[in-house]
Amino acid sequence: MENFFRTVDKAKPVYDAVYKFVLLLCKILLIGDILLVSFAVLARYLEFIPHQAWVEEVVLTLMSYMAVLSASLAIRKKAHIRMTAFDRYLPEGLVIFLDIVADVFVLILAVIMIVVGWQYATTLGSKGTFISITWLSRAWYYYPIPVAGVAMLIFEIESIYGHVRRLFIKDEKKEVQ
Repeated sequence: MENFFRTVDKAKPVYDAVYKFVLLLCKILLIGDILLVSFAVLARYLEFIPHQAWVEEVVLTLMSYMAVLSASLAIRKKAHIRMTAFDRYLPEGLVIFLDIVADVFVLILAVIMIVVGWQYATTLGSKGTFISITWLSRAWYYYPIPVAGVAMLIFEIESIYGHVRRLFIKDEKKEVQ
């Protein structure tokens, strides 16, 4: 059994690469938001910069991507909201089991985000365009949901694997203490 876990542990660099890619994407989106908002503010006060109506819609779209993608990053770092007040009073096996149950529900949410989000993007979203960018499909408003669902799915699979691994392989550091 230990060999199985050591073999699967070799996939960690793939998860690290996905995490770094999503983090880089969030940083680029944040920089884009800051630049566009700065441009819009300057355009209000400096007459030689023409006001662009499309800036607000693009900023909101970039922000929606950043919000849901950064939430998927929180899953990997276990930085999301969790109830851990009773963890120290419960047996370790029960805590791990409850963590797995919680992760399975989030995994189900990720699948729903992928399926339903994709349906919305390709049906409802494809029927309209941005108000100020008439050549751009409104589907881009809906794509953050399935994209974030894929990232959440990847990080939840890693999290569930980590919990299952903890059930079968005790951490060497804990055994020494």
